[in-house]
Amino acid sequence: MEGTNRCSANYVPLTPISFLKRSAIAYRDRLSIIYGENVKFTWKQTLERCTRLASALSQLGVSPGDVIAALAPNVPAMYELHFGVPMAGAVLCTLNIRHDSAMVSVLLKHSGAKIIIVDYQFLDIAKGALEILSKTVTQLPHLVVISESDKPSDSNTEICFSITSEYESLLATGSLDFEIRLPHDEWDPISLNYTSGTTSSPKGVVYSHRGAYLNSLAAALLNDMSSMPVYLWAVPMFHCNGWCLTWAIAALGGTNVCLRNVTAKNIFDSITLHHVTHMSGAPTVLNMIANAPPEVNKAIPGKVMVMTGGAPPPPQVIFKMEELGFSVTHSYGLTETYGPGTVCSWKPEWNTLPPDAQAKIKSRQGVHHIGLEEVDVKDPTTMKSVPPDAKTIGEVMFRGNTVMNGYLKDRQATEDAFKGGWFRSGDLGVKHEDGYIELKDRSKDIIISGGENISTIEVEAVLFSHPAILEAAIVGRPDDHWGETPCAFVKLKDGCDITGNEIISYCRSRLPHYMAPRTVVFEDLPKTSTGKTQKFILRQKARAMGSLPKSTTSKL
Repeated sequence: MEGTNRCSANYVPLTPISFLKRSAIAYRDRLSIIYGENVKFTWKQTLERCTRLASALSQLGVSPGDVIAALAPNVPAMYELHFGVPMAGAVLCTLNIRHDSAMVSVLLKHSGAKIIIVDYQFLDIAKGALEILSKTVTQLPHLVVISESDKPSDSNTEICFSITSEYESLLATGSLDFEIRLPHDEWDPISLNYTSGTTSSPKGVVYSHRGAYLNSLAAALLNDMSSMPVYLWAVPMFHCNGWCLTWAIAALGGTNVCLRNVTAKNIFDSITLHHVTHMSGAPTVLNMIANAPPEVNKAIPGKVMVMTGGAPPPPQVIFKMEELGFSVTHSYGLTETYGPGTVCSWKPEWNTLPPDAQAKIKSRQGVHHIGLEEVDVKDPTTMKSVPPDAKTIGEVMFRGNTVMNGYLKDRQATEDAFKGGWFRSGDLGVKHEDGYIELKDRSKDIIISGGENISTIEVEAVLFSHPAILEAAIVGRPDDHWGETPCAFVKLKDGCDITGNEIISYCRSRLPHYMAPRTVVFEDLPKTSTGKTQKFILRQKARAMGSLPKSTTSKL
């Protein structure tokens, strides 16, 4: 057909870099970053700083496709890396700040990182990683240290692993005349995100410029963002690149309020001081906000839109958040889907439902967002869709442009993940009559007791509804007769006292008896840096208890 050939005018590879370039024009004098009392940048300044960063990295010998690792909390430099690194043609690899030196060394080796940029707070971790790496690698990554903003840097002392630099000093060597390296192909990698895995087999999820571009715009839409939002950083930027909101806020010329430490006090203070309009957080963060002590819980100046994900939020937590003036949107996704992949799109007819019913609906995972092609619940063997009866359990699967390119250096794992032409999440769910999906469990978390499937999510929702319970998690405990039975790990609110038997009775009055926990353990729940409960640790503890034929409680 005449006129269908692509040319340089109508085929420009999609990349989030374009968001920053546009905002530096449209919002040049508006604040892009706020950090503490003294650090503020405009969008014009952010483009200049990112350009200098790209130039400086190029002068260090960074070539297109090289990996640049980062180990830092939500500070301005971490935000700038999301643009400066791809502007140098490189791939950004953000590392979990809770990793120890051994794990960091494994990931540096696996990724082949040429440079590691480290916040001063985690310098000892990085030095330990480089020391381990020096035993097996001849060419160590160049070390760049992000200094504390109000102190002179001493980062060059006592570091002998490689040539080192200080972040601000490095930026000063960069040129504003640097020609930004845009991708030749929009499927080129922009970032590398490691899933939680063992040190022997790390999984590096590769994101493309195209996928990051589309997921950023989708994230803005599902957060109901208009131009110039004020976004509070409670989600780690290292986690799925901040659910792609690092790039999305730039697309809208918003203001990034950076938080080094995420506490209830810091959240309420930031919302009040900066008139925050949007934020995100795992259900653990929402739980922290909902249960903040009176001296911390300030009346917020206006409605704050909150996107949550990572695990289905208990309806009781959503209800409390709404009471405080937050509007909660539940999204769902995985590292392999650039973070959020689905959203519980709200229907006006649900506004007439009682608050508890609305909260239960909001905890569903919903439908795929506008940037994803399709999500479905399928039988993993036959690949047939499950009926929309809200009962038949299948595996949640995805397909579309915002699904990863694949796992770095792991062809077999990539092929397994895409077997049948869909990305297999490993999550189990059902489909409702209206097409909305609802998670029931991770395939590894589902409890099978006497042949019955028990959704730990459903049991946890009941536990969270108890007024004395702050945190809760359910795992399977071995049982000689039933195979396994539900075991509850519970943390109580300050000043509350309740027995395990009372909790069991509470659950039995609200659930079928086989679903109610038979064991209750009182202790703090282990968590990842993104707020997810580390159930594998709890499963190990439950297995160590062995079989117990009758209800009991333990106090640790």
